[in-house]
Amino acid sequence: MTRQHSLFLGHGSPITMITDNPERAGLEALGRALPRPKAIVSITAHWETRGGTRLTGSPSPQTIHDFRGFPQALYDMRYAAPGDPSLAARVAEMIGNAELDDAYGFDHGVWGTLLPMFPDADIPVVAMSVDMTAPPPRHLEIGRKLGSLRDEGILIAASGNIVHNLALWRQSAGTRPDWAIDFQSRINRALIAGDDDAISGFAPDDQPAAKAINSGEHYLPLLYAAGARLAGDAVSLFNDTIDGALSMTSVGFGDPASFATLQ
Repeated sequence: MTRQHSLFLGHGSPITMITDNPERAGLEALGRALPRPKAIVSITAHWETRGGTRLTGSPSPQTIHDFRGFPQALYDMRYAAPGDPSLAARVAEMIGNAELDDAYGFDHGVWGTLLPMFPDADIPVVAMSVDMTAPPPRHLEIGRKLGSLRDEGILIAASGNIVHNLALWRQSAGTRPDWAIDFQSRINRALIAGDDDAISGFAPDDQPAAKAINSGEHYLPLLYAAGARLAGDAVSLFNDTIDGALSMTSVGFGDPASFATLQ
């Protein structure tokens, strides 16, 4: 069976789904280039839990529109991919301190990246929450445990944003602030070097990190994707753009041929 990739996907604003833009085109191209996965485990910044991890346990998860004030076309969207309760139960056992949630579904962090990649919605998906009470090493540890699934044809697809600060975005939109460039470039270098310490620990006076990570939920999924890196993986960057206090940078761990045509 073909080894699948580990991905971190910048998902940005929901409006990305209904407009023509390079980032959406990049995800569409990636979906065409990737080997078809048997199933997908999607770690989403939009599902925050505390005291443990939760995974979607329904065989037919609902589509969640977890945003306000956008065009009706977005609320009409559905991503009707099947769930995989048996995979969810297995992952919960693998990572520990995890439970299945039959009520939760696919939020924007899930379908906002998978819809352009796999528009037929015919691949089973298990969504995973981010435990906001866990320290960075725990997120990396969960990622390492997920890595073994890749050799079973299961794609690991975490989504969020490396630079994500909505409080600063409106005043900085359309620009490329020095602090955002500094932080994004630093993380890109650390990812390529496989330096887990540099992506998971920041000094209290590290102002670029404080601004970029902000509340943390959009950054932490990166640690799952990096943790799932396997020996021999190449690191590929694409959609590496910054708009004010938001970056769309995406990262692929695995066979670089799947990312060869992406910018």
